[in-house]
Amino acid sequence: MNILIVDDEMMVLEDTEETVKKVFPDAVAVSADNYRTALEYAKETKIDVAMLDIEMPGMTGLELARQLKDINPLTNIIFVTAYAEYALEAFGMYASGYLMKPVTEDDIKKAFDNLRHPETKKDNGLKVQCFGNFEVFFNGEPLQFPRAKAKELLAYLIDLRGASANTGELCAVLWEDSTKVAQNKHYLRNLISDLKKVLQQCNAGDVFVTARNSFSVDVDKIDCDYYRYIKNDPEAVSAYRGEYMKQYSWAEFSMITLKKIIKNV
Repeated sequence: MNILIVDDEMMVLEDTEETVKKVFPDAVAVSADNYRTALEYAKETKIDVAMLDIEMPGMTGLELARQLKDINPLTNIIFVTAYAEYALEAFGMYASGYLMKPVTEDDIKKAFDNLRHPETKKDNGLKVQCFGNFEVFFNGEPLQFPRAKAKELLAYLIDLRGASANTGELCAVLWEDSTKVAQNKHYLRNLISDLKKVLQQCNAGDVFVTARNSFSVDVDKIDCDYYRYIKNDPEAVSAYRGEYMKQYSWAEFSMITLKKIIKNV
């Protein structure tokens, strides 16, 4: 689930984002302190829920909601404000919620339980294998990547389980001790483009979540043995033989975390 939080008050913005992440730790929550950044992000990434302050400079939350709906009519709008007088107009826009600041975890849970457009989980045909070698399949066939590093990029993001990585982190992982900083950053842009195209070709483009210098995967849209193992799925448990993404050297460090997770399952 992709959640956009918009508020021009930085302290409120950070508090709301922190509360949202407590309620939905697996969701991708992105914050913006102005309407321009919010609209730019919405044009690049499908937003499931937008939590909007109403009184903001340049464009009100009500106006921003209309533009977000123009971009994606299925975006759920939840207004978060200190003013009750906008409630009638907000619900006239078929908002999913109208929360008074400061929002609590219970407020968020109730609003998300009553979304006008609930998120539906669909099988997109994409299956990811992390145990043994890392492999990706679409409708049972191995997915072909134009560059091996594009596949490794996806592997690393899947390893992060929805957490985001920036350009510097990705370059450090993909090229380890390389000192060709500018060259690696340019090559990374090509890998990102490759990965987007490959996923879009199998109608799974929304798996790859991008924002300004932030890259992640939507774990809710990926059928992955690693993710299912964590949830104690019997089939995934029986498939694990002590090997994890064994073609990537960086995955050896992830094995430490994986063993801790497995021990607690």
